[in-house]
Amino acid sequence: MALTPQNNEAFLREVDEELRKDQAAALARRWGLVVLTLVVLGLVIFAGYLFRQHRQREAAGREGEQLQMVWDNLAADQTAKATPALAQLAQSDSEGYRAVALFTQADLLLQKDDLKGAAAKFAAIAADESLAEPFRHLALVRQTTAEFDTIKPEQAIERLRAVAVPGNAYFGSAGELVALAYLKQNKRDLAGKLFGQIAQDEQVPPSIRQRAVQMAGVLGVDAVPADAGAKEDVNKQ
Repeated sequence: MALTPQNNEAFLREVDEELRKDQAAALARRWGLVVLTLVVLGLVIFAGYLFRQHRQREAAGREGEQLQMVWDNLAADQTAKATPALAQLAQSDSEGYRAVALFTQADLLLQKDDLKGAAAKFAAIAADESLAEPFRHLALVRQTTAEFDTIKPEQAIERLRAVAVPGNAYFGSAGELVALAYLKQNKRDLAGKLFGQIAQDEQVPPSIRQRAVQMAGVLGVDAVPADAGAKEDVNKQ
């Protein structure tokens, strides 16, 4: 029996559908296990991520309590009780807790007038590239402060060159040390210029700015902040 055009078209559609079903079944047999494995692996990774986040939060909570206990012991002048916990925090995976613990260890050495030991501790912090740059810059400033009287002025200047610049969070402290090093070298013009920059920088703490104004004045540099002059004019009126 001959097929009409309509019947022929219907027959071809049925054959096409069956072919597609066979291809889909073949793909499922071939790739189904792979896809299932990838899905399971993805779920395992996601679960691991959530578990790690949970553990990190728990660890951070424990370390926060531990740090508070350290500070409580130090405030009560019980350094011996604080030392073991402080040493443990100094090995923390948390950058913030580790940095605070390391700085506290160095400060305890300063309290004992162990300037050499404190400077070495600050130097280690400054060289630790796993810590953020602000921590390392602060450590350079503290290291230089601890050993300023025992190192050559050019060494202090070179060490703080990248920190004693406007815009840096520690420009005031670092710039003050560099300016004093310039004075040791009898470079009064460079020292006066730097004190003037510090005095004019509104981001620098007021106490450091005030000292910079006084030092700049002694060196013949007018570094009185513009806002101070305006306030004085208002008061006169």
